Amino acid sequence: MVRVPHPPLRFTSRLHDERVAAWLGIMLGLSFTTTFVTGLISHFMQHPAGWMVWPSHPVNLYRVTQGLHVICGLATIPFLLAKLWTVYPRLWRWPPIRSAGHAIERALVFVLVGAALFQVGTGLLNIAYWYAFPFFFPTAHYWTAYLLYGALVIHVTNKWAKARHTVMTRPEDDLRRRGFLLTVAATSGVVVLTTVGEAFSPLAKLAVLAPRRPGVGPQDLPVNRSAYAAGITTTIAHDPGYRLVVTGRVERELSFSLDDLNGLPSHTVRLPITCVEGWSAGATWEGIRLRDLLNTAGVRQDARVRIESLERVGVYTTSWVDHSHWHDELTLLALKVNGSPLDLDHGFPCRLIAPNRPGVLQTKWVHKVVVA
Repeated sequence: MVRVPHPPLRFTSRLHDERVAAWLGIMLGLSFTTTFVTGLISHFMQHPAGWMVWPSHPVNLYRVTQGLHVICGLATIPFLLAKLWTVYPRLWRWPPIRSAGHAIERALVFVLVGAALFQVGTGLLNIAYWYAFPFFFPTAHYWTAYLLYGALVIHVTNKWAKARHTVMTRPEDDLRRRGFLLTVAATSGVVVLTTVGEAFSPLAKLAVLAPRRPGVGPQDLPVNRSAYAAGITTTIAHDPGYRLVVTGRVERELSFSLDDLNGLPSHTVRLPITCVEGWSAGATWEGIRLRDLLNTAGVRQDARVRIESLERVGVYTTSWVDHSHWHDELTLLALKVNGSPLDLDHGFPCRLIAPNRPGVLQTKWVHKVVVA
């Protein structure tokens, strides 16, 4: 019996062409640039370099940039999948490596695709609160972002002339390509529409893909890390011996019971909680201005302050407050939210709330203020 060799693998669809790939590449370049820049803002707000002091205003800056980061990242997924589908026939070209330069180019593409899938995949798991990986997400996400964007810049530089010529030359049979690109763009738009409500409250009812929605949670405010998850029990939080202590490099140490705190002049502010997963929700907070406590204790005007939680285990059991924030009249040690004493999940008996600050740094269950 004579074996007839299989014909070579052929990809006849006109959607596997340079023009579709170029347009999808442009969309990906814009979305990856947006997520890269907003991601750097998020990282350095949480982990500022020694010389960085973030301003407390605009109040909603982090709310906007982090919401844009997550929503744009989700909107990238349809474009990324479409791009990979469009270009995958090139993986089957033979021979796989034609020269040293071609080998380097293919290795770069491998890094670009791998980093893109890693960023999108782990980012999606992160906003779903499913940590099915053994590494610390913020660190891995941060360093892989440089790898991805560096590979992207090199790839764009290498392909720019060819892509520009392809985009500027319109073929006569462009209808199917246009329909495909519009379908991908529409899919991305649906993702945005069903997610943006997690950061833009008027569209909250449409946010069916969002893990958290404004207005849903105790005291009409979402909860990211519950008291149970933090190991804070009612016995700990409602301890009759609870004291809020202001200590460190101060002229006089201060110590307050919960009744003492409730007896101090109270102020009301309207500020959002904004989490790194992209959701945010505004709330009305009542409490003591942090600057009033620190001025009473007698601190340097350029001092940094460490806020410590009753929570003992975790990455964010403490947070630092720079002078630009503790001087701000909107920065409170809050005792109430939306008109009633803090729920245990929202940080009873006392929590930090400050403008333009990631939610993980709005320390809950505060019991100590240490001046450095």
